[in-house]
Amino acid sequence: MSAEIASSATGQSSSTQSSAMSSVIGFSSAVASAAASSAVLITSSAESSHSAQSSSEVIATEAMTLSKFILDTEVKPNSSVRLTWNSDAAVGAFSEATPILVVNGANPGKTLCLTAAVHGDELNGIEMIRRVIFNIDPAKLNGTIIGVPVANIMGFRRNSRYLPDRRDWNRYFPGNTHGSSASRLAHSFFSKIIMHCDSLVDLHTGSFHRTNLPQLRADLSDENVARLAQNFGVIAVLNGRGNPNSLRAAAVRAGIPAVTLEAGEPMAMQSDVVEEGVTAINTLLAKTGMYGKQKRWNRIAPVYYRSAWVRANQSGILFSKATLGQRVKEEDILGTVTDPITNARTTIKSPYNGRIIGMALDQVVLPGFAAYHIGIQTPEAILIEESQMNGELLETEEDEEDGDDSGVDPVDEMDEPETGVSKAQDRMADE
Repeated sequence: MSAEIASSATGQSSSTQSSAMSSVIGFSSAVASAAASSAVLITSSAESSHSAQSSSEVIATEAMTLSKFILDTEVKPNSSVRLTWNSDAAVGAFSEATPILVVNGANPGKTLCLTAAVHGDELNGIEMIRRVIFNIDPAKLNGTIIGVPVANIMGFRRNSRYLPDRRDWNRYFPGNTHGSSASRLAHSFFSKIIMHCDSLVDLHTGSFHRTNLPQLRADLSDENVARLAQNFGVIAVLNGRGNPNSLRAAAVRAGIPAVTLEAGEPMAMQSDVVEEGVTAINTLLAKTGMYGKQKRWNRIAPVYYRSAWVRANQSGILFSKATLGQRVKEEDILGTVTDPITNARTTIKSPYNGRIIGMALDQVVLPGFAAYHIGIQTPEAILIEESQMNGELLETEEDEEDGDDSGVDPVDEMDEPETGVSKAQDRMADE
């Protein structure tokens, strides 16, 4: 990006020098051919000077309009910079400098924010942001992209989901200046960075030895959020509000449409998962007119308005037979739990017809452990998805938003009811 910016600057300089040389030659010719009318020449020269001055003022004003001021720094159009966020809550030797990547396009437009590693052990989103940001040519970008690859840098350095005070940072937004350290950090991050956004994509993975099918989570009852969520292509979606103190929910309350993109497992860098996330984000950029061209043919994403966790009823070692993304029917065997001491074994069966959108990795489990997260579709959504599996693709116009692309909302497995199926929006989030 820097080389391109330097090239652009060099081109502008050459153009300015050429223009200046042409002005000098033109002015000399005018003097030679109009010696008898010096008064006219003086007037013409003055008018030309005034016109040039007015033109430069207009250009300067337009450039200032396209500039973005982030973290007290002017980011000029057609440029990319790396800034640093330091929270007011951490000073001196305890301050952590958090890198903020900003690409400001040559053309005006909205500001999209991408955040990752709000939980410090969630790595896939870090690589997603890197791939997106460093493949953007600012000369072709409409608007601005703000990327925060490692938001919770203190947790990241410790390979921990949490802040040093053992708090889950994604439960303290938008924060305040007089609360806990987590709340103060949240307030600084939210006010200095998130409030610059016109929309937000917060990147996450599953938690604690669990993995998630790449999926969106969003409050589809909010019209602006639903509109944002329509632009991610074929990625699965789950509806719900999320934890009220999550970054996503706080942004929505502040009038900033926001979704969570969940993908993969923590403490791992999964290239195939990363690629799916990058594709979804690039589709968003194309469909919103910020960057790139959207494909003419798009499938409709499966939408899950309900979901449920299936739990283990025995202590032992979990061995899964089902796979992430698999469609299951009621009474299908999902996995087994075997007691390593007694060799007693129980099977875990699906109570629902649906699709596995999240699951635990094979590990030692206790009774009540949330093992399989099943998304449950309405009959209409099932018919749409099955028709696509048969190769029937739906044609869309290049400038048309897919009305069935929707967002997803998280489920906190620790707060999931023991039996029955509840609406996702009535549960706490596991973002």
